[in-house]
Amino acid sequence: MGIFQALSYASLALFASSASALDWSADPVNPPSVPLAVRTPYLSAWLPQGAGASLAGTWPEFWAGATLGWGGYVRVDGTTYTFLGNPVVPNLSPALATQKSLTYTSTQSTFVLTAGPVDITVNFLSPVEPTDLVKQSTPFSYLAISAAANDGGSHSVTLYSDISAEWASGDNTLPVNWTSTTSGDVWFHQVQLQSPSVYAESNDQSQYGSAYYSTQSSTSATWQTGADVDVRAQFINNGNLANSGDTNFRAINDNWPVFAFAHDLGTVSSASDPVIYAIGHVRDPAIQYVTAGNNLQDRSSYFWTKYTSVTDAINDFVGSYSTALSDANTFDAKVKSDATAISNNYYAIVALSIRQAFGATELTVSRNSDGTWNTDDVLMFMKEISSDGNVNTVDVMMPAWPVLLYTNPTLGKYLLLGLFQYQQTGLYPNTWAVHDLGASYPKAIGHNDGNDEKMPLEECGNMLIMALSYTQKSNDQSLISTYTKLLEQWTGYLVDEALIPADQISTDDFAGSLANQTNLAIKGTVGIAAMAAIEGLLGNTDAQQNYSSIVSSYSPQIIQFASASNHLELNYGASDSWGLTYNMYADKLLGTNAFPQSLFDSQTAWYKGVINQYGAPLDTRHTYTKSDWQIWTAAFVTDNTVRDAMIDAVYAYIGDGQNNVPFSDWYDSVAGTTSGFRARPVVGGHLALLAL
Repeated sequence: MGIFQALSYASLALFASSASALDWSADPVNPPSVPLAVRTPYLSAWLPQGAGASLAGTWPEFWAGATLGWGGYVRVDGTTYTFLGNPVVPNLSPALATQKSLTYTSTQSTFVLTAGPVDITVNFLSPVEPTDLVKQSTPFSYLAISAAANDGGSHSVTLYSDISAEWASGDNTLPVNWTSTTSGDVWFHQVQLQSPSVYAESNDQSQYGSAYYSTQSSTSATWQTGADVDVRAQFINNGNLANSGDTNFRAINDNWPVFAFAHDLGTVSSASDPVIYAIGHVRDPAIQYVTAGNNLQDRSSYFWTKYTSVTDAINDFVGSYSTALSDANTFDAKVKSDATAISNNYYAIVALSIRQAFGATELTVSRNSDGTWNTDDVLMFMKEISSDGNVNTVDVMMPAWPVLLYTNPTLGKYLLLGLFQYQQTGLYPNTWAVHDLGASYPKAIGHNDGNDEKMPLEECGNMLIMALSYTQKSNDQSLISTYTKLLEQWTGYLVDEALIPADQISTDDFAGSLANQTNLAIKGTVGIAAMAAIEGLLGNTDAQQNYSSIVSSYSPQIIQFASASNHLELNYGASDSWGLTYNMYADKLLGTNAFPQSLFDSQTAWYKGVINQYGAPLDTRHTYTKSDWQIWTAAFVTDNTVRDAMIDAVYAYIGDGQNNVPFSDWYDSVAGTTSGFRARPVVGGHLALLAL
């Protein structure tokens, strides 16, 4: 039996065992954590799974692990069941609805639960609208609930849902205040800190802005705010809410204020129309950005260019649910068609990755001097979630890059522009590319002292590769023509340093620094090749030929320096070492042909023999791996059995039932356990095969 048969059979056995342990069906797999409302770094709610946790009886969590109170009851013929969260009320706690199934797509997570003679379908939709800047930047997510009899009869059904003030801050000891408002066809609750701190965070949650919970207004709907046990007991005992507000503003953990709505669906037999709730977190300004002259600019989320108030945005969002669902279904279907053309397991990985990747980003806009919106000045910002709090970390953008190339390359331009503009000001003193735009999101205030994390070869290569790939995908030369001098400056660093890399870190900084890293040499050389192509596009033939000749010189030397008998070494001269040379992917993405096809063939043959149950190790120093780099490698190998084995290993990891955090890209290839990261946008790299 070959290694791939063994892996395949082992994976089948694993998932047969895992599936049998679940009390519900899961399609395409039961993931480590289910995305519920995932739109921005501050609107990011998940349902942790491990070996399997039902929607009923498990509190949703913020991506960093803090509880987010989000509760739901359904009352059927006078009997109340819990369907969302764990809203326990002393002496009144209802039975848990029984989960029957979980299905996730690229934008939706759908649960079906049985509450006695009624089944309810609970759909969480976080829109991904990469070609509509207003919709993509609107920081709201949907919860839609419908009910249907499962016994052929007719039953009275009432729905209840609330959120707690935990959505407003990462510090539960701080006091909050709140309001409840009716506007047009929508009701909403708003809760925020009494003493907000602009641009501050606590436990990665924003310390300013407001959380909103909204729903359709109706004569059969009721609302209430107050202590959690009081509001929930009101519904359990009476089947409705008191249409009253608690005005005793207090700390989040002081009798836990909650904000609730209930809907009486009347008598239900066939599937009811869905009841729509919307959850959001809005703050303004969104980002602080450093501009020329070291001035600090307040930037707002792009959706403000359409709306004059949050009320307008909420009304439009709730009222547009059917359109949003239709758009999401179209997007989901395209992703599924494209990804399943490679494999069903690949689709499971991609579908779990897209909301997470976009959920780390925000689209922003500045104002003109007269106060109007400058819609020509769009910048996207990305938080380096979990591993650090940096803004627009270049070596986090790079692994995430394929999701932007696949969905809308122009978003990549908006992500790069902030870095280009900052370095064009001359405020950054180093000659190489900056590591990030700011140490602490959402402050994109640069590193004017030059003391950002130093990985110059990595970041110079990344900027050149991203700039060219954007240009190729978009046929827009504005970036490369405007910032040619910067690109040439960074290429100069690569020319000096790429052939024999100094002792420095790569994006995998957790692995430590190392001299003569083969993978860094590959990245640097592909970066030079990218500059050769850029010069060619700009008509600078002499420069193009110069850079091309350097690549032609460096490539065979790197292969010579790094070659063991049948594979590339991790670092020159260490014949018993090896690693994932994932930077070869960029050579295929750009079509630069910096390295010969024979190298892709030999690396493929080597990887064939070193794949553990959950993947090929990142390198020989450890047994851990990175899912993003494994999928990048899968994208360039020349044998589909190796490609599929790498994909199947990542699939095995997300379905092994051992982990309960939002898709961690860093995990052990033998044990299948996470190594510390969670919810990072680098999972956008899982679309590497689609970006080709």
